[in-house]
Amino acid sequence: MSHKNRKYSTRRKLDLYSLEANLINNSQRKLGDGADKDAITKLRLLCFSRGATGILGLGRAFRNMDDDGSKALNEEEFTKGIHDYGLEATDDEIKDMFQTFDEDGSGSISMTEFLLKLRPPMSQCRLDIIDEAFNKMDKTADGVITIEDLKNVYSVRDNPKYKSGEMSEDDILTEFLQNFEGGRGDNDGKITKEEFVNYYATISASIDNDLYFDLMMRRAFAL
Repeated sequence: MSHKNRKYSTRRKLDLYSLEANLINNSQRKLGDGADKDAITKLRLLCFSRGATGILGLGRAFRNMDDDGSKALNEEEFTKGIHDYGLEATDDEIKDMFQTFDEDGSGSISMTEFLLKLRPPMSQCRLDIIDEAFNKMDKTADGVITIEDLKNVYSVRDNPKYKSGEMSEDDILTEFLQNFEGGRGDNDGKITKEEFVNYYATISASIDNDLYFDLMMRRAFAL
């Protein structure tokens, strides 16, 4: 990795570590403050309390249950997904959450629409810089970031673990991808555009200023 890329990689880790710590602490504080919260806010805070991959991880937990490929969840599947992901909510709270997302009362919710509603709102300028970062990483322009994409963006030659033989190039790049996957054991080495956006939407929730968010993204990805 070049000196420039090492610099941005180090800054990225420091920025994200600090932001994620604040995100977890603030969400846990809000969850415990005793104030009434609507279903979407409650579930969003529960995801935030799991860190930057909270929403992304919940989405993956639901997709792993989608055996028929319908990309929809009924109330039973929704409840199981919440429990399997380890979010602390009562059955009554989960029922309230499901009914909030099931606006038409059909008894099922679209996973894509669910994640869009759960994701914290962002300004267009934040969405634009996230798109720019994703497009830089997605060298093959197929909508998915893989190890092969990363090989065209980052060099690992100067990484101490690579130089010592402790880790291979694929090991190091896989570790990079796992930052976005959460290390839950269901990692597939692929980051979709939706997952990338959901990850940074969660980070975005802990940043009040659009200019700072833009700066963080540019520093992290040398844009």
